[in-house]
Amino acid sequence: MSTPLRLGTRGSKLAMAQSGHVAEALTAATGRPVELVEVVTAGDRSSAPVHRLGVGVFVSALRDALTAGTIDFAVHSYKDLPTAAAAGLHVAAVPTRQDPRDALVARDGRTLTELPSGATVGTGALRRIAQLHALGMQLEVTPVRGNVDSRVARVLGPEADLDAVVLARAGLARLGRTDVITETLDPMLMLPAPAQGALAVECRADDTDLVELLAVLDHAPSHAAVIAERALLATLEAGCSAPVAAYAELAEGDAGEEIYLRGAVISPDGTRDLRLSRTGTPADAAEIGKALAAELLDLGADSILGQDGHAGPGTQQFGSTE
Repeated sequence: MSTPLRLGTRGSKLAMAQSGHVAEALTAATGRPVELVEVVTAGDRSSAPVHRLGVGVFVSALRDALTAGTIDFAVHSYKDLPTAAAAGLHVAAVPTRQDPRDALVARDGRTLTELPSGATVGTGALRRIAQLHALGMQLEVTPVRGNVDSRVARVLGPEADLDAVVLARAGLARLGRTDVITETLDPMLMLPAPAQGALAVECRADDTDLVELLAVLDHAPSHAAVIAERALLATLEAGCSAPVAAYAELAEGDAGEEIYLRGAVISPDGTRDLRLSRTGTPADAAEIGKALAAELLDLGADSILGQDGHAGPGTQQFGSTE
């Protein structure tokens, strides 16, 4: 039997689940055995709000292990990756994306519009906080940290202290917890984070055999959508304190397959909200994202991005993978 490939992963329940799915898929497709190697990141050791921890807080330790050769490849929640390329590393595959929308978990089975004025809603992402404020529902929005189970317990547990939480539907799905969702939020109300629901399978760029092996996991439509969303993010040079949202969908158009990309920049208090969309072909995914970002900048997005300090290029850290 071949020597098992070492797959580096964070040790959280969600990270282990999504890495396990990738390991099983690779073994099924290629016959190569895979073993999971837990790597502790700075984000796992801190209880500070995610947007204050810095860029790439959930991925730097995994990338260090890749560079050092202690693991062969890693699985990241793609939205946690900085937009700047990592020297010597290569994203070899983007598996089929989970539903990228956000989900509401609320008491008494309520939907978002059924929450009363003054209801307390928890979330770890500034993007979600800004969009909740922009709805004008007079909700009390509070930052929360923790894994999926601990966040859900803040609403449904015996010591619940919140009326609702908003978190990524993909994480709930990967953990088999979709039963607690009271509403999957329409992107018209809550536009997802760039690359939300997508995984990045990363290895060393010079390991050409592994690059080729991992390519079997790539799902071209998911990869194209993520490229468009992250090109928008990179062009905006959005920092960890900037609520930026993007969602690309692929559909059949009059001239073949098209990407429909929506992007938004929202001030933290929700009072300024720029939203635009653009279409193009999957082959032009990166250019679509860049062009849409340029339109947002022409409308003043840079002034919104600078309100709480512009962290500079290459950042993409709106919330943990959970």
